[in-house]
Amino acid sequence: MKKDLTNIFHKSFKELKLGHIINASKGKGVASLDYLERTKNIFREHNCKFEDIDLDGKTESELRNMLKNFDGVFVNGGSTFYLLKSIRESGFDKVIKKLLPTGFIYIGASAGSYVACPTIEMASWKHQDKYYHYEIKDFTGMNLVPFLITVHYVPEYRSILKEKILQSKYLVRILTDEQAILIKDGKTTFLGEDEIKII
Repeated sequence: MKKDLTNIFHKSFKELKLGHIINASKGKGVASLDYLERTKNIFREHNCKFEDIDLDGKTESELRNMLKNFDGVFVNGGSTFYLLKSIRESGFDKVIKKLLPTGFIYIGASAGSYVACPTIEMASWKHQDKYYHYEIKDFTGMNLVPFLITVHYVPEYRSILKEKILQSKYLVRILTDEQAILIKDGKTTFLGEDEIKII
């Protein structure tokens, strides 16, 4: 996000207006909210217009009317399960699927990338989310991408990821905090240093 992404968005950050979805930060077990402020500071440094959006209590109609005023959303990290609960209850998933074909931008960080996948099963593999599921038994995600993503990779996760990837029926792509995956016009591009392959 600190790089010039004009070639990706066709606009500079200062020309963008983003809805900053903060619901994942509301989940139990989220130890620090520093990342929310870090994200906001990056927006401010690039003179990007943004607005915090809490999905809780919103309806599909309200979100549709609200998001039409933005170029895209940045869905931040935290509790994947709480975020998915908020997405389902508000109808955000239905709204975003209608907006994406119009050129609307979806940026997901951590939990925000997990919910874009076919399932959020990877959210319970190695961190705090496994303790708080908010009665969610159906792990189906928004299915915006055809693979799973696991984030915050460090070498210590290698053995557990190898075990879980072998058990999953989906392709799993691994990201460090310095990497990203871009999907645009049906084409998938890996951004950052060499992609990590465990299997």
